[in-house]
Amino acid sequence: MKRIFPTIIIIMAVFAISCKKAIPDYGKTATEKASNGWWVTFTLGGQDVYGLGHQFISTYNTSENPDSIWIDDLGHTWNFKCKAAINYQALTFTTTSSQNEYQDDTITIQNGKILLKAGHSKSGNVTDSIYMEATFSDDPTDKYIISGTARTGFIEDDY
Repeated sequence: MKRIFPTIIIIMAVFAISCKKAIPDYGKTATEKASNGWWVTFTLGGQDVYGLGHQFISTYNTSENPDSIWIDDLGHTWNFKCKAAINYQALTFTTTSSQNEYQDDTITIQNGKILLKAGHSKSGNVTDSIYMEATFSDDPTDKYIISGTARTGFIEDDY
């Protein structure tokens, strides 16, 4: 019995060590703090003129990472997707006459910013917020405000 116990311990140790898998470190995108899903409102003059309510949009890195991000409304508002230059240190973004990847128009985004932990979700959880002013070439006289909070992942925060 005295010989079996140490043998079992050795076998278990060898088995435990041999079962560990090396998980590769793929790193992170340089735009990690700017990449998210967002619940936003799309307003003109403070009014939800299209009756959209809260809609889901997404921001994520481009292949030019870390110099720019995609802003994608996923077809929920104006039907737009464009690239915007980002100042990652300040978490601000802007673009002038960026080609809309969904339609034949361009988009100008001014005063785009992401504010860390500056918003509250639908149920009151602290989360990041986003703000931008958008002008579309097929409606050049109107400046739309797109603003809202980051998706938390909690069902009670989804609209």
